[in-house]
Amino acid sequence: MGKLSISIFLFAYTLVISSLVSAQETPYLFILGVAQDAGYPQVGCYQPHCMKGWENPSQRRTATSLALIDPERDLSFLFEATPHLPEQLYALQKEAPNTRDGLDGVFLTHAHIGHYAGLMHFGREAMNAQGLDVYAMPLMSAFLRNNGPWSQLVALGNVALMPLRDDHAVKLTSTLFVTPMLVPHRDEFSETVGYRIEGPNKSALFIPDINKWADWDTDIAALLKTVDYALLDATFFADGELGNRDMSQIPHPFVVESMALFADLPATERDKVWFIHFNHTNPLLEPESPESLTVLDSGYHIATEGLRLPL
Repeated sequence: MGKLSISIFLFAYTLVISSLVSAQETPYLFILGVAQDAGYPQVGCYQPHCMKGWENPSQRRTATSLALIDPERDLSFLFEATPHLPEQLYALQKEAPNTRDGLDGVFLTHAHIGHYAGLMHFGREAMNAQGLDVYAMPLMSAFLRNNGPWSQLVALGNVALMPLRDDHAVKLTSTLFVTPMLVPHRDEFSETVGYRIEGPNKSALFIPDINKWADWDTDIAALLKTVDYALLDATFFADGELGNRDMSQIPHPFVVESMALFADLPATERDKVWFIHFNHTNPLLEPESPESLTVLDSGYHIATEGLRLPL
């Protein structure tokens, strides 16, 4: 190899290494789970679409959860405490082994089982965490403080409830901010929020649960233009997915409705959308399904466990 070739090789090698180091030092979102609250396959479901998951562990999916990782400061924060918390924390530990105790805080969206029930693993019967920051809105905090077994976590100091306010940012570091935003949902025990997550270079929306987009007093298409990623509720692909069950009783924006709403946006805007929070009936859980291919061909993305989104 001549001197010029060696110089070119070393220059290219330096660029690659520099980009890898830069990527490792940049905060990012790491997807830990993509399924609806009960995961996939769902408990008690032995229909053909669930049997694939029971019989093939590689096809199983945990409930929706994100990690916000800051490698430079060795920090990590969790969005949602799901029933699958043990395996998700293990995945986080493998991804970011240098973060302090593997976790620096948890942000909750609401009081449906797939979003907070994993808090039980922080109790003295399991991890016996000490003062773990749990960020929650007023009704969510009150629910945890006043109802067992969650109240025991507070009383014993396993968790420290950190108050959130609608549209008020939490400053995690000089470059990381998290802002809750109230969204309409079935609020039996608490309010429901989505989050805007801002890093030094990019920002993301995380709205895993919401009623129909028209029920919200915020224009989701306009909001989409203000961020770089949007992880949006895709619980159901289309009406009729639950057979004879009245799906108006469990309102979510069907994926086909969201795609129709965003259809006239430029390709660069549609490219920001990552569908997430899939019910066990949702054909988007199958990568090669016609529905999955339609979503991808339309310029959208389907969130998968292990996905990294740099901030």
